[in-house]
Amino acid sequence: MTGPLSGVRVVDLSRALAGPYATMMLADAGADVLKVEPPAGDDSRGWLPFVDRDGQRESAYFLAANRGKRSVRLDLKTEDGARRLRELCADADVLVENYRPGLMDRLGLGLETLRAANPRLVTLSITGFGSGGPDGHRAGFDQIVQAEAGLMSLTGAPEGEPTRVGLPIADLLAGMFGAFGVTAALKEREATGLGRAVETSLLAAVVGVHAFHGSGWLAAGVPPVRTGNRHPSIAPYGVFPCADASIVVAVGSESLWRRFAVVVGLDPDRPDIARNDDRVRNVHALEAEIGEALSGWKADDMLAELETAGVPAGRIRTLPEVYAWEQVRHLGLVHEVVHPTLGPVSVPGSALRIDGAPAVSPVAPPALGQHESEGAGW
Repeated sequence: MTGPLSGVRVVDLSRALAGPYATMMLADAGADVLKVEPPAGDDSRGWLPFVDRDGQRESAYFLAANRGKRSVRLDLKTEDGARRLRELCADADVLVENYRPGLMDRLGLGLETLRAANPRLVTLSITGFGSGGPDGHRAGFDQIVQAEAGLMSLTGAPEGEPTRVGLPIADLLAGMFGAFGVTAALKEREATGLGRAVETSLLAAVVGVHAFHGSGWLAAGVPPVRTGNRHPSIAPYGVFPCADASIVVAVGSESLWRRFAVVVGLDPDRPDIARNDDRVRNVHALEAEIGEALSGWKADDMLAELETAGVPAGRIRTLPEVYAWEQVRHLGLVHEVVHPTLGPVSVPGSALRIDGAPAVSPVAPPALGQHESEGAGW
């Protein structure tokens, strides 16, 4: 494979989503990722939804996080399986695992032991709540961490229940932070010749993206509240109904406000809405005025009007509409691959582009044990 990480060998012991997403990002950049699965396979191979084709059945959930990898099966609870894993790690550059803290040690495969045999080995451990501390022993599941890391308290309508983000965002963020940590450690190894033990967790990943909500509380003592589709710091910014559909408008600066106000027939210098803090304070009345102004417009016509004025706005698309969108296809965000059991299949594409193209050519996610005929090695 070509790409910035070409030649980097990754042993992927992870399962479900956080770890597999990290290793998929490494594979997207050219790394040779060997997915080591238990005899029954990654748990996510049994998760909905399924792709059924010509008597073959594969999990679309698994397909979403495992492109570009090879698959072999090892039973790490057996002496032979543990020995073969140690052999793999002796020749690897990276090991990724997302077991509960302490499990690798109980299997006789502690990360310190593996790195002692291969000092160049970079290890990535992804847990639910981090290593050590009063909650480090807990298993991490995305929605539990969304709840405990404060994300659900920020999401949803003010008058409604706290709501989880519609994607397993804690898993995905932990995978992204993990992949970043691995590449940073690989860069450092060029100078030191030694690997690093990289750690992240679902909890750390969510807290790490609290952004202005976190600093607003820590530095200013202002607790955040749920604002639904409104932005808590900027107005007008959110969802507005037109005659036939709702649109999203982002008036993120004073210059944009002056342009937007002209389009909807408001005086931008009116004292109660002249400044952003005034507009945030009077957001309910302002939104009512904007809603009245847009009620006679069709969504497409208003979007065209706002584009002419240079005001950022967009439509609310369903996923089928997103994947049919010409811009998404133009960016190569849909990969057409040939799966070993399903044949031709479409999967979400990598967001990574180098010199305007994917870092490597897309390769289908593997069938369980597909590469065992090559031997469990490099």
